[in-house]
Amino acid sequence: MDRTSDLAVDSVTGVDVALPVAGPGARSFAFLVDWAIRTVLSVAWYVVAALVHNGSWSIIAPLTPDARWFVFVIAPPAAIYFLYHPAWEVTTRGSSPGKRMAGVRIVSREGGAPGVGSLLTRNVFRLIDSFPIAYALGLLTTMFTRNSVRIGDLAAGTLLVYTRSDAPLARIPGRGLDARTAEVLSELLQRWSLLDSDARRKIAATILSDRPAETDEELRLRLETLVTRGTL
Repeated sequence: MDRTSDLAVDSVTGVDVALPVAGPGARSFAFLVDWAIRTVLSVAWYVVAALVHNGSWSIIAPLTPDARWFVFVIAPPAAIYFLYHPAWEVTTRGSSPGKRMAGVRIVSREGGAPGVGSLLTRNVFRLIDSFPIAYALGLLTTMFTRNSVRIGDLAAGTLLVYTRSDAPLARIPGRGLDARTAEVLSELLQRWSLLDSDARRKIAATILSDRPAETDEELRLRLETLVTRGTL
C-alpha cells in the first residue's frame, strides 16, 4: 500500500513548496546501509580490542573478565552500535551515511530541520519500532500511515523526505540551511526574473537582513552563493 505523498511547505514567495516524502523502500535501504556500517565498526573494535587485551590470537572472553575487558572491549562497540543513529542525526540535523546514500533526510512536520529533542525522541522509540524482530513493527507502521512514518516519527513529529537535487542543502557556520529554507531559496532564484524590484528586495532582505541595501544583482549573487556554497 503506497501512502507516500508530498509535504506542502509555505514559502516566502507565496507559492507552496512540495517536499517528496520517502516511502518504506527508501527507509529500508537507508537503514540497511547504516546497520551494515555500525555493525562492521562494532565488530572491528571488539576483535581488535579483544586481541590486544588477551595478548593472543583469541577473541573469546576470559573465564573471569576484569574491568579492563568491559571498559575497553565491550563498552565501546556497544556504544558505537546503539549511539550510531542519534549521534549522526543530532550532529548533521537529520542525516546519516545511509540516509545520504538513499537521498533522504529527516525533517519536522513544518519541513524544517528537527530539533535535538525531536531527534532524540525519535531514536528512543527505536526500541518499540524494533519489535518483535528486525524492525518489523516500524516497517509495518510505515506501510499503513500517512507519509509513511514509523512510531518514532509519530512521537517526535518528524518524517523522511527526499533530498531534492535542484535544492542543495547547504550548511554555514552559525546558520544551517534546512530543507525548507533551501527549497525556498531555490524557488526564489528560479522566479527572480519574474519578480519586480521591490519584491526582490523585500524577500532578500528577509533572508539577508544584515545588508538589505544592496542592488538586485548583488542580492541575487549572494543568494546563489548561499545555496551552492553555503557561504555569504
